[in-house]
Amino acid sequence: MAKDKKSGAKRKVLEAARQHQDKLMAAGLHVTVIDQYENSLRVLDEKGKDLTTVQFAALLTSATTFLIGGADGLDPSVKKKADLLLRLSSLTLPHALAQVVLIEQIYRAHKIIAREPYHY
Repeated sequence: MAKDKKSGAKRKVLEAARQHQDKLMAAGLHVTVIDQYENSLRVLDEKGKDLTTVQFAALLTSATTFLIGGADGLDPSVKKKADLLLRLSSLTLPHALAQVVLIEQIYRAHKIIAREPYHY
């Protein structure tokens, strides 16, 4: 019964977040609702920790949620909730490029975890 209450509360929060997401997207902002509360939260930040691809792959051995801030970054309160502040590069990357780099690194990490070659 407690699980049903938690699921119901989670659904309400997600519905409210999705409604807010629709409003922001209508204003031209890209927002994705994250509904994985139990995952480790990895926040991408210019002052975050540098990792090798192999070290990055180790992050993906458990459920992980990545959060990328917008042009103005993220509120410090969000960063404090992170399990890890992570940086993709010492260079400043546009938001869309950071997404592509992150996706590519996730692909490489999965290849490493599966012990498949990934350098072509």
